[in-house]
Amino acid sequence: MIKMRKELWFGFSIMALIVIPVLFLTPWTSMTNGHLGLLMLALVVVAIMLGFPTAFTLMGMGVLFAWFFYRSTSNPDQAVDHVLNLMVQRAYGVMSNDVLIAVPLFVFMGYLVERAALIEKLFKSLHLAMARVPGSLAVATIVTCAIFATATGIVGAVVTLMGLLAMPAMLKAGYKTQIAAGAVTAGGCLGILIPPSVLLIVYGATAGVSVVQLYAGAFFPGLMLAALYVGYVIIVALIKPEWMPALSESERRVDLPAFAATLSSRGRNALVGLAGALRGVPGVSSATAAGQLLVALLPALAVAGVLALTYSAVTAPLQESDTSGLVEAGSASTQDSAPEASGGLQEPQAESGTGLQEPPPSSTGLQEPPPSSSGLQEPPASSTGLQEPKPSGTEQAAVAAPVAAEAAGAAPAALAEPRPAPAWFWGLLAGGVALLAVLYALWTWQRFEIFKMLLSSFFPLAVLILAVLGSIVFGLATPTEAAAVGAFGGFILAAAYRFVAHYRGNPGLAAVGSTTREIGVIIKESSFLTAKTSAMVCWLFVGSAIFSAAFALLGGQEIIEKWVLSLGLTPIQFLILAQLIIFILGWPLEWTEIIVIFMPIFIPLLPKFGIDPLFFGLLVALNLQTAFLSPPVAMAAFYLKGVSPPHVTLNQIFGGMLPFMGIQIIALILLYMFPGIGMWLPEVLYR
Repeated sequence: MIKMRKELWFGFSIMALIVIPVLFLTPWTSMTNGHLGLLMLALVVVAIMLGFPTAFTLMGMGVLFAWFFYRSTSNPDQAVDHVLNLMVQRAYGVMSNDVLIAVPLFVFMGYLVERAALIEKLFKSLHLAMARVPGSLAVATIVTCAIFATATGIVGAVVTLMGLLAMPAMLKAGYKTQIAAGAVTAGGCLGILIPPSVLLIVYGATAGVSVVQLYAGAFFPGLMLAALYVGYVIIVALIKPEWMPALSESERRVDLPAFAATLSSRGRNALVGLAGALRGVPGVSSATAAGQLLVALLPALAVAGVLALTYSAVTAPLQESDTSGLVEAGSASTQDSAPEASGGLQEPQAESGTGLQEPPPSSTGLQEPPPSSSGLQEPPASSTGLQEPKPSGTEQAAVAAPVAAEAAGAAPAALAEPRPAPAWFWGLLAGGVALLAVLYALWTWQRFEIFKMLLSSFFPLAVLILAVLGSIVFGLATPTEAAAVGAFGGFILAAAYRFVAHYRGNPGLAAVGSTTREIGVIIKESSFLTAKTSAMVCWLFVGSAIFSAAFALLGGQEIIEKWVLSLGLTPIQFLILAQLIIFILGWPLEWTEIIVIFMPIFIPLLPKFGIDPLFFGLLVALNLQTAFLSPPVAMAAFYLKGVSPPHVTLNQIFGGMLPFMGIQIIALILLYMFPGIGMWLPEVLYR
């Protein structure tokens, strides 16, 4: 009761900070439409904090205040018609937004992957692989959450699943409750930022920013935040080892299969033992040894493949040669112009029927001027003057032939010289060889079995992640297309892993029947949860569209713009103010409400200060992690409380989340000070 009373007092205090200024600062006797807009904004926030559904609160307030506007500015009898037209137009605009199609597909993929039964294997293999790292269970929890976040952007699913897997394991190992709760909640919230994040899709649709570029930009900030979490856990484990006891020797041990147990008696090194078993060892067939040796050599093959591709890329010959002859020949034969490397002058193309053509508008212009109705063109102003017209007919062919032949003979010579590999490549090669040497020197049979566990749990998920995110980032597919492929891949993963689980216990056709029945249940549950989540997002967009339209009609946006511009803020000061407001809003509101209500207010101000909406979106996504980690709303805490043991209190979970909130602020400052963390990849790929 005392705990609930504290939470209520906190919520009422936040509402008082909104209501009291509205009561005293609103000019009730001389209110304008703009003041009505600000009043509507305040009422929406208070109503949401009181527990009213966000989407329908937005719609209701938007309809009511839009009716006030139309009633005061037009014929009162037509106010209802105008409001209904506004609702239909805004709702249709949301329905026709094809970016939102990716939301249910990514959500469906996430729920399928959650039920594919591979996250449990991944967590177990990771915490065994990191057994010697301080705070190994908490580190494995955060890494598992980061990997899981790249396969699903559903925060609730990640926190709930890791709460069931990691929380009991950490508490059983003697971890402090706050540390265990903080690792689960903070790691589970990485799905807000790491693609395929639903938040980034919603922000992109709201702000008109490319979701593809947002995904590329959010990749490195997400990894940076996960690395900061891991660094914090390791530092705390070194300072306070009693808070995170190390795993015992028995907990680190893995049961060896028969062939490994046989070969381990002949030596500790798995690579040497498997290579020696190729000549024949009693109890171990040569085929088994060869297959296991191939698995053991996979890290070396992967490193060799990466180095080979890198070497091919850095030593590829530069395709630079004198292309002036090619430009002339191509112009004569194809009527298409190509730019010269030096940006110099080119002969204009001949136009059929006249034999003459006027020069392009500038010395570097490459566009053919449109013909006039008489077949002749007025010469545009040019700093280079007129250019000599190109010959036509048989003269063109006569000129083109020798030039093309000369160019064809010269081009291969220019392209035949590969570039020498840069010094950093040889450093990378030496580092890779040294890493492999250390790896295989320490390649015991226990580590080999842990590697195989990682391979079986992470490799299928990695393929799915690369197929989805890689196709988006490198422009091979739109987010919607990639989401559809990901949903199908999630279905294949779920079916394959459930079949393997049933086949081990009951080989034969019975495994097929059991898998089919279970997959039917999984698809049914995933479809229901997907429809529920997608409906929430779409209704939020409809409500936000109606609310934003009413807010703009009343002039609320204009008042806010004038007020912000009157402050004389620099772009840096505006960014700090905006992020501070979003950080404070993250306490009482969820990220969906902040995006759909307040982003339409901030976005029009960005051009005034010369701020890239893409960079602003990355700051907002990183900032809105706090919406899931800050009380009293802090949905991640309630997700974890629902699956935690009874003795874990909500206050303990909140206490464990607070240090990770501080880390989020540090990450936000780093991204602000070094924008290249988020902007480098989009600029390299798309700009």
